[in-house]
Amino acid sequence: MFPAARRSGTQVNRSLPVLAKDPRAGVCLHFSSLPSPYGIGDIGDSAQAFLHLLKRMGIHVWQFLPTGPTAYGDSPYQPLSAFAGNEMLIGFEPLIRAGLLHSDELQALTKLSHASVDFGKLIPLKFELLKKAAERFEQQASAELQSGYEQFLHENRDSWLENYALYRTLKTLHGERPWPEWDPVWVQREPASLQRFRKDYREQIQQLQILQFFFHQQWQDLLQAAERCQIRLFGDMPIYIALDSADAWAGPQLLRISNAGIPTHVAGVPPDYFSDDGQLWGNPLYDWAAHARDGYRWWVARMRHACRLNHLVRVDHFRGFESYWAVPFGETTARNGAWEPGPRDGLFLSLESSLGNLNIVAENLGVITPEVEALRLRHQMPGMVVLQFEVNHPAFDPTQVPAQCVVYTGTHDNDTSAGWFRGGHTETRTTDEIVITQQNALRLAGGSAKDFHCNFIRLAFSTPARLAVVPLQDYLGLDSAARMNVPGTTMNNWRWRLRPGELQQAQQEAVRSLVEDSGRG
Repeated sequence: MFPAARRSGTQVNRSLPVLAKDPRAGVCLHFSSLPSPYGIGDIGDSAQAFLHLLKRMGIHVWQFLPTGPTAYGDSPYQPLSAFAGNEMLIGFEPLIRAGLLHSDELQALTKLSHASVDFGKLIPLKFELLKKAAERFEQQASAELQSGYEQFLHENRDSWLENYALYRTLKTLHGERPWPEWDPVWVQREPASLQRFRKDYREQIQQLQILQFFFHQQWQDLLQAAERCQIRLFGDMPIYIALDSADAWAGPQLLRISNAGIPTHVAGVPPDYFSDDGQLWGNPLYDWAAHARDGYRWWVARMRHACRLNHLVRVDHFRGFESYWAVPFGETTARNGAWEPGPRDGLFLSLESSLGNLNIVAENLGVITPEVEALRLRHQMPGMVVLQFEVNHPAFDPTQVPAQCVVYTGTHDNDTSAGWFRGGHTETRTTDEIVITQQNALRLAGGSAKDFHCNFIRLAFSTPARLAVVPLQDYLGLDSAARMNVPGTTMNNWRWRLRPGELQQAQQEAVRSLVEDSGRG
């Protein structure tokens, strides 16, 4: 960690195909779910250890959730920045090895749960330790370390880093309230006041920038380790940004919000499989005409950043680029929205002109029209097939799954496959519907209810899809207690963790056999 000069990330990959030519197996597991002694998984030693487990299991792709700093509901899909890294995912061991922390200072964190993330207890404890590491970095950084930090500042300060540090410092001073509730001088970003603020709060702003440097350096180590293991990192980009984010505060002119930060309409989806009321996400909508006028410059910067950090990027809610569900601000559900046209080809032509061929996977789930699929295919983006959604469709034929797609048993928004099959505690289906689903799933996957999760994975692996991704919970056959997220709810999500030693040698070998037997190794 912390060499004098580090690359700012791999360049946008214009030579590799989006999906490998040979069929591959992948896993979906967020960094927060990794085992570690300190209350949450991380991108340091936790992630490095998991890479070696994946290599032993013959898995070539690691998919995870968005890695931005979280706030409301601890959701990775409501980050405080589209560019910054989540400080809670910074690993402590690299900081200890660099002499910036001592292991005995971490005792309070070792008492936190190993089975789930207790964000309420974790965040204040971890932030205090990270600030201590940042202070020591300022005091004792060698010329070599300082050179690396200065390079990081040079590459990122003007594009996003300073705005993020200013925003987080102001947010703390306002009791963590959303920026539209701040004093008007800060809501309006009055230049002279901001200039004085930079001087008065230089130390706090500097510390936040150093923490982003820690995240950046650990990510580069992870990226290089993944490439040595021949494992591709598969990131996730939410289509929308949060209203309470550095991006919205610094660039309100790109959103459909007033000067005071009040949206006219917000994002969501109409009633669907997950919810009879739809999903009211509440994100501000983009002013797509404003983006078009400057050649989608913000989107080019965002996509360049994501493609430097990841080998593949899943773009969440792709259908919103063709048409999106706009809900009037103040509605309590998403029922009373309407479809409005998105940027369509204009955005992707600008991205391709600036960045070349992009390694993007389009999340094309939900209400998908022929126009959405035509947009995706025109820009040669693989889509997704989720088996839990398909088994009850009479016409579904696993042998007809497209090669250029990613097939999943389930996603982070689904119950685990074992829990879904049995009808878990988050279930909304009737008993009869569960029985029908079980019959259809067994017809397609074969075998018995006892070994369903293995056969469901085999079903995914048997399809022509070049990439088959399985949540780690499904590889382990875990029930609904291991579910990561229940869409439409804000409590007790994003907390599940893999316990230390839970992925035992026998299970690793079983996964490797599944991968090798399918020809995806």
